[in-house]
Amino acid sequence: MLETFGPQRVGMPHVRPLEDKLWEMRARGRYGIARTVYVAQHSRTRTVLHVFLKKTQTTPRAAIEIARKQLEAMR
Repeated sequence: MLETFGPQRVGMPHVRPLEDKLWEMRARGRYGIARTVYVAQHSRTRTVLHVFLKKTQTTPRAAIEIARKQLEAMR
């Protein structure tokens, strides 16, 4: 689905924007629901910045900050 339509068209509950250029992708696995925070850099390039198991409704501020620091380190 992501390859065919792109993350912006897939939408909730699979993909959603967080803040600025950061996006969150949802994946269900054996250990629960994992979240991937990533940035879209070029037309079809996505860079994963942080992956975590989500335990609450909202994305933890710490997870967003880790992703931001990773993004800054890449630049």
